[in-house]
Amino acid sequence: MSGVEAGRAFVFGDNIDTDVLAPGSLMKLAPEALAKHCLEAVAPTFAATVRPGDLVVAGANFGMGSSREQAAVSLKLLGVRAVLATSFARIFWRNAINLGLPALVFPDALSVLDGDRLNVDAAAGRVENLTQGRTHAIQALPPHLMEMIAAGGLIPHLKRRLGAAA
Repeated sequence: MSGVEAGRAFVFGDNIDTDVLAPGSLMKLAPEALAKHCLEAVAPTFAATVRPGDLVVAGANFGMGSSREQAAVSLKLLGVRAVLATSFARIFWRNAINLGLPALVFPDALSVLDGDRLNVDAAAGRVENLTQGRTHAIQALPPHLMEMIAAGGLIPHLKRRLGAAA
């Protein structure tokens, strides 16, 4: 995720919980069907308008609530390239990273406006807001997590490592 191609920002506030990302009442649906309801309680058109490479930007405590992995799965299935927030619920952050979805702490997240075009470099710890002409610092992900994300998540990363060791 070196920021080669800009993504459009979908901006949300604080305390976006996992029930908004993956509604509990719909958990029996297949992952692709569940993803169509991602964030609909706060942004009814999100799932229909987000495109591969777009970014979710939010305030504090993103992913709070239950530990449901489907919250991060839904974002990934919709093509969200990364989630940038001022802070994350610990379990959501780990689920996202394990699934190969960068979850990046971005102290200036609230300076981004809905629709801004962003380049993100998770390894260098930088977000470039092309719309506003500003560059911001984010918490860079360490190389071992960047390798896991590049592999597509924890399981593909482990398979690759264990396959290489065999």
